[in-house]
Amino acid sequence: MTDPDFYLASASPRRRELLAQLGLQPQLLPLAPERAVDETPQPGEPPLVYVKRLARAKALAGLDELDARGWSPAPVLGADTTVALGAQIFGKPADTTEAEQMLLQLSGRAHQVLTAVALALPGPAGPQVDLRVSVSTVRLREVPIEEARAYVASGEPFDKAGAYGIQGRAAAFIAHLEGSYSGVMGLPLFETADLLAQSGIGIWKES
Repeated sequence: MTDPDFYLASASPRRRELLAQLGLQPQLLPLAPERAVDETPQPGEPPLVYVKRLARAKALAGLDELDARGWSPAPVLGADTTVALGAQIFGKPADTTEAEQMLLQLSGRAHQVLTAVALALPGPAGPQVDLRVSVSTVRLREVPIEEARAYVASGEPFDKAGAYGIQGRAAAFIAHLEGSYSGVMGLPLFETADLLAQSGIGIWKES
């Protein structure tokens, strides 16, 4: 294969779509199970520290994956998104009950969506990691239990932090957004483009 400008250490179709919006087509780099990053929050870990730690870990795991596969070295982009209600971290719901509980906790309240983007670069002295963070505030309208259950039954919440996707049916729940739409979706394009440009990967180069 042609040597890529960078790799994407993520299986998220939303992140691929967002990068394509910028005209970028990274080589996908799914992590082998033994290199998958444990997303369990550490005791007392603040949401901002948590999301930065995971994005960095995913990018570095991507470099390890490259070595294991024997693929050409190039920067690896990793990202993580979490929903925070105060100090409480909302990851991806494990089941229907947890998804409903998350939506009802967020109902009628403002919360933060934090997405960290990390770029790991291989080097003779060891990897270097650059990182950016987007923090947005989202307020859901009051969501009745019947609507929460219908939304969960659609299957949409289960691969999304906080049990909702702004780009899907849950858009009907969102009364206010302050920040980055693409960041809430899973990859803040402003921060990502800046991060890549710092490593010489621009979005305006001749094709």
